[in-house]
Amino acid sequence: MKVLVTGGCGYIGSHTIVDLLDNGFEVVSVDNLVNSSADSLDGVEAITGTKVQNYQVDLCDLAATKQIFVDHPDIKGVIHFAALKFVGESVEQPLRYFNNNINSLLNVLTCVEENEVDHFIFSSSCSVYGNTDALPVTEETPLQEAESPYGRTKQIGEQIIRDFAQKQHSSSFVSLRYFNPCGAHPTALLGESPLQKASNLIPVITETAIGKRDKMMVFGDDYDTRDGSCIRDYIHVMDLANAHTKALQFLINQKNSSNYTVFNLGIGEGVSVLEAVNAFMKVTGQALNYELGPRRPGDVVAIYANLDKAASALGWTPKYGIEDIMKTAWAWEQKRTVKV
Repeated sequence: MKVLVTGGCGYIGSHTIVDLLDNGFEVVSVDNLVNSSADSLDGVEAITGTKVQNYQVDLCDLAATKQIFVDHPDIKGVIHFAALKFVGESVEQPLRYFNNNINSLLNVLTCVEENEVDHFIFSSSCSVYGNTDALPVTEETPLQEAESPYGRTKQIGEQIIRDFAQKQHSSSFVSLRYFNPCGAHPTALLGESPLQKASNLIPVITETAIGKRDKMMVFGDDYDTRDGSCIRDYIHVMDLANAHTKALQFLINQKNSSNYTVFNLGIGEGVSVLEAVNAFMKVTGQALNYELGPRRPGDVVAIYANLDKAASALGWTPKYGIEDIMKTAWAWEQKRTVKV
């Protein structure tokens, strides 16, 4: 089966392409490279031996998006990662986030409908839950007010797909709500390389440890948590990638009871920011220069997943823990720093 991966040169997209190729799928990528590099597909080729074609197309351009499906009429599945993703930036530029994330989704779904694509998987986020008091989060946990425009675009995106799925019975849809992706491919040939300044915790930690940053800030030490810092569910990117493959196989094998299904993806336990910092120092032996600072706008206090649904329906359970995440992230940081 041929699968179109939007945002295929990005962090999660490129790792998912590796897992798809390892499981026998043919892949085409589309990525406008606004916050990624085509070099990531060199890493994919080094790992898998397969060269993947990328279309440098802005998915907000409907005509250019349609052309991909003209070129590849045998596309049977779409995994839609492409989106702007920085919480803080979305607070500063809400209209840009709504315009990009919603319009690109609408254009891709238009192509899904016109080309009768069988399967569609949406890259959603735990941010749809907002600042929930119910932990661990299940797929039935009521959605609260989004804490950022980025989170709102994911809520709206899910609703668009749900409404579309009620009328589009020739296709099947899954939304994957994942928590905090991190780590790198175990070969250290592929990892997180944002073109913008990294804002996610793990690359901030590794960049600080290797000297790209003088220090790092822990945003908030007065939350109602066990050590005062935010709690998140950190999931290794290769576990996350494999879940996308399994979700696609779930649809292909018609194991879904409806044509729209939602799954949480995390490791099922919370790790605080300070615990993550300490885990990095433990497994690498590297000292980390960090300071405690004020809270950051848009941050949720604590959130982590219940994984029962994904485990039972997809046959998926994560293989990597927080120490594995830190080991692979540090190996990748050292390799890409030497390369540069």
